[in-house]
Amino acid sequence: MTSRKTVRIGCAVIAAGLAALSLAACGQNVPASSGGAKKVIGVSVADQKSLFYVAEVAGIKDEAKKKGYDVDITSANNDSSAQIKQVNDLLTKQIGALIFTSQDSTAAAAGVRAANQAQVPVIAVDQRPESGQGKLSTYIATDSVKAAHDLCTWMFKQIGGQGELAILHGVLGSTAEIQRTQGCQNALRENPGVKVVAEDTANWDETKAFKATQNILTAHPNVKAVFGESDAMSLGASKAAKESGKTIFSVGIDGFPTMFDGVASGLTQATMAQQPYRMGQMAVDNAIALMEGKGSDIPQEQYQDTVLINKDTVTQHKVEEFYGPDAQSFK
Repeated sequence: MTSRKTVRIGCAVIAAGLAALSLAACGQNVPASSGGAKKVIGVSVADQKSLFYVAEVAGIKDEAKKKGYDVDITSANNDSSAQIKQVNDLLTKQIGALIFTSQDSTAAAAGVRAANQAQVPVIAVDQRPESGQGKLSTYIATDSVKAAHDLCTWMFKQIGGQGELAILHGVLGSTAEIQRTQGCQNALRENPGVKVVAEDTANWDETKAFKATQNILTAHPNVKAVFGESDAMSLGASKAAKESGKTIFSVGIDGFPTMFDGVASGLTQATMAQQPYRMGQMAVDNAIALMEGKGSDIPQEQYQDTVLINKDTVTQHKVEEFYGPDAQSFK
């Protein structure tokens, strides 16, 4: 009697085990809530020095945690070759989606093509590959052409519609650099009294912008204004002018916490504040939708508005609106 009962129990256990193995073999039949493994979201960003990218990653981490997803985040430290390798490494880990902020057009094209070949959807943030160099599921970014046009138009009005202008460019060939240059050029065509007398490349960097502006002010002492294509470069220009005992009108694009302080103190005059924290959150939401097969209604392009922060508006906004709850710690 006891022996037969033991056999019956043993058979039942084996049958249950086989059933469980059968379900496991058909992973799509196991609901996620039952403990089935979720694919990781891969993230590749150009660096973690720029406050824009720091805030973007903060938004990614917070939203992924909120939604119960894991993220594998890599930073290329502004090295295009390193970023291409990092993307390939992420793809070998069988990530479910790639959130991609590329260092430059070379990394963008190579990374997107590799993800396409691996059939991993790509959510590009801030930077994008050139046309024909890979397929994106969506592109999330600031409308930098409009932001630069509106900012330069406002600046030209403040300086009386005439005077000498210097432009500090970001990384040449990057999406933001191309679009911000185009936007300000559009404004220049509408304001023929403003003349560009100097241009230099400072690669979004404050120290490089400081040195570049010193040289510009030596060669062109009558420069009236500087358009820094990023906040860091605008701050560098303002500090260089102050050290030289000169007064210039300096603006940037980003909305960094340090730039809010610069505008409030009068060191710089304005910035167009972007929304990197929100962009990071959006990227995660899009990645999850794509991984779950629900991304058919995601727009191809998702441009986010900027807000003009100047002496009149700086007290009306908090930097946390743009750079997330930890924005003050990014200084």
